[in-house]
Amino acid sequence: MIIDKIAVIGLGYVGLPLAHAFSEKYEVTGFDIAQWRIDELNNGVDRTLELSEEQVNEAISSGMKFTADLHEIADCNIYIVTVPTPIDSSNRPDLTPLIKSSESVGKVLKKDDIVIYESTVYPGVTEEVCVPILEEISGLKFNEDFFAGYSPERINPGDKEHTVTKILKVTSGSTPEIAVKVDDLYKSIITAGTHLASSIKVAEASKVIENTQRDVNIALINELALIFDAMGIDTTEVINAAATKWNFIKLTPGLVGGHCIGVDPYYLTHKAQELGYKPNLILGARQINNSMSKYIAERTIKEMIAHDKKVKGANVLVMGLTFKEDCPDIRNSKVFDILNELNDYGCSIDAYDPWIEAKDITQNNFTFISDPLKSDKKYDAVIVAVGHKQFKELKRSDYDNISTSEPVIIDIKGIVDSPTWRL
Repeated sequence: MIIDKIAVIGLGYVGLPLAHAFSEKYEVTGFDIAQWRIDELNNGVDRTLELSEEQVNEAISSGMKFTADLHEIADCNIYIVTVPTPIDSSNRPDLTPLIKSSESVGKVLKKDDIVIYESTVYPGVTEEVCVPILEEISGLKFNEDFFAGYSPERINPGDKEHTVTKILKVTSGSTPEIAVKVDDLYKSIITAGTHLASSIKVAEASKVIENTQRDVNIALINELALIFDAMGIDTTEVINAAATKWNFIKLTPGLVGGHCIGVDPYYLTHKAQELGYKPNLILGARQINNSMSKYIAERTIKEMIAHDKKVKGANVLVMGLTFKEDCPDIRNSKVFDILNELNDYGCSIDAYDPWIEAKDITQNNFTFISDPLKSDKKYDAVIVAVGHKQFKELKRSDYDNISTSEPVIIDIKGIVDSPTWRL
């Protein structure tokens, strides 16, 4: 009987929690090309905060390994690829990490091995892009010498309740037998259960529309918020009133960033346009959501002018830089777009976020500061951009204390009592 030895390729927000979950039942090696990431993990440090120091050290003590050496995963028979799938500056899919990781796996691939992809892609990438690379590098034949599977990641960064094993998992395989094998593998650790899709393409499509649907729904709420703002109506009050009907989907307006909702739809629209179909609704939703940062910055400037604040050289504080609350993830955070817009107006910008460190910041058009409540500096405007728990504990008087006369408090997340303006 073959004992499964698992290699997880890519140890970010998706790969590390998955490797940890598998390590409780299997021999697992986590592989990442970033040596600094491997060094941190071997010292018990997970900068994504998905695992505690205790969890990392317990996993190491139980036999889980972390390595950047490809030879150390050569004896594995199951390879799970969890690398990022970003977009480029033109919003086109960038498959470079997926291609590079497939090349790496191909170098150690052996007869009867299974390669499972978790990265979000458009339907067809696994079999039409990744598999040919595996064949070319390994010299093995697909579905004769080695096999593939696809099980889309379902990680919610920062969520300590809905962890990887507690979220139902979609699975698939390149043959009926392998599909069952892949499903059984995940079923052994996913307590929430699994859903076996009929094909890899169906599984790929199911993932990409999860976040596309959310993106479109949020775009509708964002557009309504813009309309109601022009009317002078409180959007939150409107939503609460509408939500009294049992079948109303209650969503709130806001920034749409991160590595999922703001990125995944472009994978689907890219493929659709390749096939000659223009997905107007999805692209329209992307345009609306991408425009929210500019709108918020402009609204901030208008409120400053209305309160007799000088715009050029004004001191503006932005509270929160991550793409969502209570996590250190700044990938594709739209808060940075607000900073860029304010910078164009000549504002002097400070930013504060208790969940990240200065070393995580690459942008240089603002000053990253420690707790502004412990400083004597006063601000002409304060933008509450992220709903961190630390910010929810603050009172309106706290914001007043760090503001100049006639405070301008811009509340994007609906957590400030009686703000100057709320999205």
